[in-house]
Amino acid sequence: MNLARRFRSTMMGVIASPSLLRTRRARARLARRLRGDAPAIHYFHQVDDPYSHLAVQKIDEIRAAYRVAVRPHLVGPPLPEFQGDTARFAAWALRDASSVAPWYGVGSPGDVLPEAAAVRHANAVLSSVLDCDTFATRAIEIGTSLWHSGANLSPDAPVDRVLAEGNRLRTRLGHYLGAMFYFEGEWFWGLDRLHLLERRLIDEGYAVQVDATPVVPMPQFERVRHSGDSVGVTLEYFPSLRSPYTAVGHGRVADLVQRSGVTLKLRPVIPMMMRGIPAPRNKQLYIMMDAAREARYYGVPFGRFVDPFGEPVLNAFSYFPAASEQGLGMAFVGSYLAAAFGEGIDISSAKGLGEIMDRAGLVAADLRSDREASRALLDDNLSAMMDAGLWGVPSFRVSDETGEPAFACWGQDRIWRVEAEIARRQSRGTDGRNEQG
Repeated sequence: MNLARRFRSTMMGVIASPSLLRTRRARARLARRLRGDAPAIHYFHQVDDPYSHLAVQKIDEIRAAYRVAVRPHLVGPPLPEFQGDTARFAAWALRDASSVAPWYGVGSPGDVLPEAAAVRHANAVLSSVLDCDTFATRAIEIGTSLWHSGANLSPDAPVDRVLAEGNRLRTRLGHYLGAMFYFEGEWFWGLDRLHLLERRLIDEGYAVQVDATPVVPMPQFERVRHSGDSVGVTLEYFPSLRSPYTAVGHGRVADLVQRSGVTLKLRPVIPMMMRGIPAPRNKQLYIMMDAAREARYYGVPFGRFVDPFGEPVLNAFSYFPAASEQGLGMAFVGSYLAAAFGEGIDISSAKGLGEIMDRAGLVAADLRSDREASRALLDDNLSAMMDAGLWGVPSFRVSDETGEPAFACWGQDRIWRVEAEIARRQSRGTDGRNEQG
């Protein structure tokens, strides 16, 4: 392992460590006490962000359940360099938020993005109630109007100043998105991470009820089980070998495939940063800390890193076609991710890669490296993923033999949604089979 990779890997481990999170929490708590402030959750609301429309609908429930103030701030959209794929970002967020809203018991945004003038008007109205207990109620009313009828409102407040203040605070505290909750050194995204914020509040004694549980838990549904008449359902799974979120979720995907009996099409892609997609420092820091927190929640070993960026990824992928031919593609990807993100195995060395292959059930001496075939495969998979409106990993696409449009989504925090979709399609009783590759 060269010096640059060793340094980068060490820093990744520091960022993901529980000790750094504890330090960040303690420093923020001390600073707040020295200022003489009461504990408060800072909520960053972007009126034209579908996830903000969902999140704000739970603000009053959080206020009622915990002895902590909730301070809303209005913010603008993330800068282009934080969006990953500016051409797909807004449409994807709208589709995804609409997909998960019913599972959280909240109203969905509309089908089209609001006009700029309507967004400005909505910000103007909300800026006048930022310090009021009625903010969430007004934000829900205005958001519903904005998303469904264009919100023909009249600006009556210093919108630019209010947005600038919210944007500055968000940046100073270390983030870039809307629908974000910040509490004493730690960020939580939207409804997806609200249960983790609640668990922290409960652990730290802020809950109103003695035996409190999160008021916004993860969506609940009956887990899918393999049955003989269950499947003409296909799951396309798009992982990469340098994605912390893929590392966190891969085991759950493998478990889902086994339990459901779906036909699996394993379609790995080149990592985003190796495709030239930017990831500014704040984004990289948040992703690593958030992925580590998700790993702890799901009990996935995580934190002993050897960053596979560049040649190690390309070298490993050159063996993927051979591994796939043996029906061990999932095992190979899982072994590699565990080595790179949880075990600190030097994936840049021949010895390390050999160990990864051995654990996957492959015989390294019998495998042939084929960069040309792997490159063609990776390019084809990437095209398919982007055709589905996705650009990040892990991504998923669920289809069946009925002709119903495919369902596509992105993120290890959407594995539950993938399972729910598989269960829905399987319930129609189509026939199918189970394959891995």
